Amino acid sequence: MTSRLFAICFRATRPSELARFWSGVLGWEVAGGADEGAALLSPGGTGFRIRFLPGQEPKTGQNRAHFDLTSSSPEDQQQTVARALEYGGRHIDVGQQPEEGHVVLADPDGNEFCVIEPGNTFLADTGFIGALACDGTQEVGYFWSAALRWPLVWDQDEETAIQSPDGGTKITWGGPPVAPKTGPNRLSFELELPSGADREAEIDRLVALGATLPEADETDESDDSRVLMLDPDGNEFFVQGPRQ
Repeated sequence: MTSRLFAICFRATRPSELARFWSGVLGWEVAGGADEGAALLSPGGTGFRIRFLPGQEPKTGQNRAHFDLTSSSPEDQQQTVARALEYGGRHIDVGQQPEEGHVVLADPDGNEFCVIEPGNTFLADTGFIGALACDGTQEVGYFWSAALRWPLVWDQDEETAIQSPDGGTKITWGGPPVAPKTGPNRLSFELELPSGADREAEIDRLVALGATLPEADETDESDDSRVLMLDPDGNEFFVQGPRQ
């Protein structure tokens, strides 16, 4: 039985504050307690949640993944940008050109995200979080398509994208060149097994698809409830047992 994408996790120096920022920008409800970190629940309880977990890793360069937020009109785009700035976001320069229509911002912890201009056909009908845009290879796009059993909705010029059969946010990978990894990612996936599933069998399936189990060391966050794994590009993700 295939595990599902339960959450996109942020490692944050101040998890509760970052949760309040994203709750204000997205309009998602805050849930969770001190033990498991703050979390945002998607409207209607469908799709993934966003979790904010404590982490003190210094930020070195751009994240390997960022959210692309959609806009229905120029005014809507301006309102999203204004709301993000009000909650503590800021404008940043990552090399975007003046003629480009999207706005590049950072949240209070320095994580990049974009507010996309209206009329973007690729993100049509995806919802407010149009995409989690990732720096990654074609191989890793194929891996996650098979791992989640989400179909490829783009596969061209080594760029890939997948989307749940139920629709919603796309996950995209931009192809080469992929920047070298300099430390643990601030954003990672958390998968959850369905009730009654065999976790070891699922881990074996993911390994057969191209994932690896890291050697145990001080960075290994595996425990009895979840297992740390690496995808083919070396990105951390977790496999979580069924939640009670």
